[in-house]
Amino acid sequence: QVQLVESGGGLVQAGGSLTLSCAASGRTFSRNGMGWFRQAPGKEREFVAGVSWSGGSTSYADSVKGRFTISRDNAKITLQMNSLKPEDTGVYYCAAGSLGSRGVGTTTTWYPYWGQGTQVTVSS
Repeated sequence: QVQLVESGGGLVQAGGSLTLSCAASGRTFSRNGMGWFRQAPGKEREFVAGVSWSGGSTSYADSVKGRFTISRDNAKITLQMNSLKPEDTGVYYCAAGSLGSRGVGTTTTWYPYWGQGTQVTVSS
């Protein structure tokens, strides 16, 4: 069974930092683009950051540029989140693209594999 497992969520005050991690089990995603999405209550799931399978290309939502950094070590990815704001609150999902997928996906339909999500709450 293929699984993506997120960790590192929690409660933090505005201006603080959190690091999210995502690891795969059941198969390797070393040749898949991977990304992070988030979903706030009552809102659609939105793209946060993505990284190509080689790690050579990254993409960020405008709302997190300069504050969040995505990185990968083979099939494990991390999302370093700094200067957190209350509007960053939501469930954060790790996702993996199809095998050999090129580039960085920014839409939910680009990613066939999803984790269960981890809650991030930023208090004001």
